[in-house]
Amino acid sequence: MARYPVGALQKSSAETGGVAAVDRALSVLAAFKEGDRSLSLLELAGRAQLVKSTVLRLLASLMHFGMVQRLGDGRYTLGPEVARLQSIYTRSFSLEAVVLPALRELVERTQESAVYHVRQGDLRLALYRVDSPQPIRDHVKAGDVMPLDRGAGGRVLMAYSGAQGSLYERIRREGVVAVVGDRSPELAGVASPVFKAGGELAGAVTLTMPTNRFTTDHAEPVKAAARAISEKLGYFP
Repeated sequence: MARYPVGALQKSSAETGGVAAVDRALSVLAAFKEGDRSLSLLELAGRAQLVKSTVLRLLASLMHFGMVQRLGDGRYTLGPEVARLQSIYTRSFSLEAVVLPALRELVERTQESAVYHVRQGDLRLALYRVDSPQPIRDHVKAGDVMPLDRGAGGRVLMAYSGAQGSLYERIRREGVVAVVGDRSPELAGVASPVFKAGGELAGAVTLTMPTNRFTTDHAEPVKAAARAISEKLGYFP
């Protein structure tokens, strides 16, 4: 289940038309982290930043709907309803519906071509692509495979697969890479990693352009697009 930052759920949603009590209940669910088998009332209250009496009332409602269950030792764990919803989400999830809107927004913002790359062994696959509206552009298509050790997207996939060296250390430190003429003398690219809910690498968002149109100003929009997809996949650093 995707977990949202507890801090984001603590605030009253009155200003956005939501319900504060629902926000607090969700903050209790969001208190469960990877590896937690069960939590005490004190741990839940501390992580949700709520008083114990409030958490008890919220737990009663969550247990009523099967979102949480109370164990024999008095501790709490996620309930079977969470598993049912996760199963529905998994069956209905479409990566294309998550990635393509982010790529389209990136192209609209930069007027350059955007690609979503995934690793396939020692190669990288262009899984999704949105073309630049400009007539001069590279002509990679969705489904094309390219070298893993050249080009911005390949460099990012290698960096987050454990590749060593100063370039890959810098990519991991900055979360983005910009290269000119790395795969082809006429092309430049900017890429940033996408992560799954558990923090493992999912792919890379890459912006490609002719070298004469290259600018480092594209780094932030590319990072923002990769971050948006990661969040839709349930990853929050």
